[in-house]
Amino acid sequence: MSKRNLYTGTFFSILAVLIFINFTSCRKTEDKIVKVGILHSLTGSMANSEKDVMQAELLAIEELNKSGGVLGHEIEAVIEDGESNATVFGKKATKLIEKDGVATIFGCWTSDSRKAVKAVVEDHYNLLWYPLQYEGMEASPNIVYTGAAPNQQIVPAIDFCFENLGKRMFLIGSDYVFPQTANRIIKAQLKHLKGTVCGEAYVSMNEKDFRFIIQEIIKTKPDVIINTLNGDSNTAFFDQLHDAGITADKIPVMSFSIEEGNIADIGAENCQGNYVSWSYFESIEGSSNNRFRESYRKKYGTDAKVGDPVEAAYMAVFLWAAACEKAETFETEPVRIACKGLSYIAPEGMITIEGSNQHLNKRVRIGVIQPNGSIKEIWSTPKPVRPDPYLSTYAWAKGL
Repeated sequence: MSKRNLYTGTFFSILAVLIFINFTSCRKTEDKIVKVGILHSLTGSMANSEKDVMQAELLAIEELNKSGGVLGHEIEAVIEDGESNATVFGKKATKLIEKDGVATIFGCWTSDSRKAVKAVVEDHYNLLWYPLQYEGMEASPNIVYTGAAPNQQIVPAIDFCFENLGKRMFLIGSDYVFPQTANRIIKAQLKHLKGTVCGEAYVSMNEKDFRFIIQEIIKTKPDVIINTLNGDSNTAFFDQLHDAGITADKIPVMSFSIEEGNIADIGAENCQGNYVSWSYFESIEGSSNNRFRESYRKKYGTDAKVGDPVEAAYMAVFLWAAACEKAETFETEPVRIACKGLSYIAPEGMITIEGSNQHLNKRVRIGVIQPNGSIKEIWSTPKPVRPDPYLSTYAWAKGL
C-alpha cells in the first residue's frame, strides 16, 4: 500500500471515529434532557393572571437545572399558549404529549381549561400539575392539585363571613364551572347556616359593564358580596363598585380569585379593606418564603408580586422533581405512586400530597387587602387541613 493510500485510509478512519464520537455524544446529551410542558394563557382575558404563574414554573425549572436537574437530566420547558380558550388548551395538551413527548404538564387556571386538559392526560396517561384553588367535585389519577380544595377555601371563608360580616350574601361570578359550582356549595352551606342569598349573577369572562349588577347589589343591600369573578373582569368590577360608593366599610367583598398580582392591576385604592381567602400570602414570614420572594423578584423585577397561584405553581415543579427522584424514573405511574404522602416545605409552609385524592394538605388563610396592595393575614387554621374535594365530611353538602 502506498503512503498516500495509507494516509488517506488513516484520515478517513479518524474522521469516522470523530463522527461516531460526536454522534454518540449528541445522543448522550439528548438522553440527558427531559421535556415538560408549560401550558398557560399568554393571550386573551386570562393572560395577565397566568403569565405570573408561568414565570414561577420557569423559575423553579431554572433553579432545579442549576442544582443538577432531575435524575441527572436537564429540564427543558416546552411552552404553549392556551389563548384563554378551553378548546385550545385541549389541543395544545395533545400536541405537548404526542409531538413534544413531555414527561408531564404544568398548567391551566380556569376549571374549563383544566377539564379540557384532564380528558387529554387521562387518555394519554400523562400527568397535569394544576396550581389553582378550585370548586372540587373531582379527583383524577392524572392530576395533582396543588391549589386549595373547596374545604380549604370556600367553606371556611363563608363561615368567616357569616360569623363576622353578616348573614345576607350576594353572589357574583364569571359564567363557567368554578363560580357556578362554588355558588352551589355556598347556597347549600348558607341554607345549613340559615343565611340568605339575596342575589346571584354571572357574566362572561370579558365583561366590563357591571352597572346593572351593582344596582341590584344596592337594591338588595347584602351584608357581603361573594366574588368568584376571574380574569380582567375584576378590574372593571371593583372600579365601578368604587365609583358607585360601595367601599369595604359599607359592603365588603370576599374574593376567591384575587391575589397580590391582580390587586396591582385592579388598583389597591379600589379594593382596599376587602377580603380574600387563600393558602398563601406574599407577606408570610419564614425562610422558605423569603427565599422564594427574593428569587422571584431577582428574576422578574423588584416590583413583581407573588400570590397563591404563583406559589402553588412554583412548588408544583419541586414536588414533581421530588416524586421523580423517589420513583427513580419520569414514567407517569411510578411518579404518581411516589407522590402519595410526599411532603415538602413550601413557601406557604409544610404541605403533603394526600395519597387518596392527589390534593394537598395545606393551611387556610383569610386576609384583608391593605392600602399598599399587600394582604394582611387576619385568620388561619392552626395546622394543615386535609383536602376534601367532594365535601364528603359535610352532611349539608350531600347531593352536590
